[in-house]
Amino acid sequence: MPAEPAGPVILAMDFASPPPWGEERVAKLRALAESIAAETPGLLWKIWTEDQAAGRAGGIYAFATRAEAEAYQAMHTARVTARGATDIRAAIWAVNGPLSALTRAPL
Repeated sequence: MPAEPAGPVILAMDFASPPPWGEERVAKLRALAESIAAETPGLLWKIWTEDQAAGRAGGIYAFATRAEAEAYQAMHTARVTARGATDIRAAIWAVNGPLSALTRAPL
């Protein structure tokens, strides 16, 4: 099996989540967002996602390495479970840098 390419990887996580949504969610989770930005090894960026109609929230993350993404996934799964999230889904993908650059990926 060929080695996975070096470079950033994407972690996508989402889960069934209780409210709040929108600006109320910003107010409630601002400290968590600041902590994630300051303390997560290998995190390049995160996009926060929510689908109020479906009752799901999550994020799309870029990490420097797969190992960092896997470590964060394990820790974050435990954290969101403790906050009441259920039906947690997660996937990690390698990034094809040359094609992503052509489509203006923020890499």
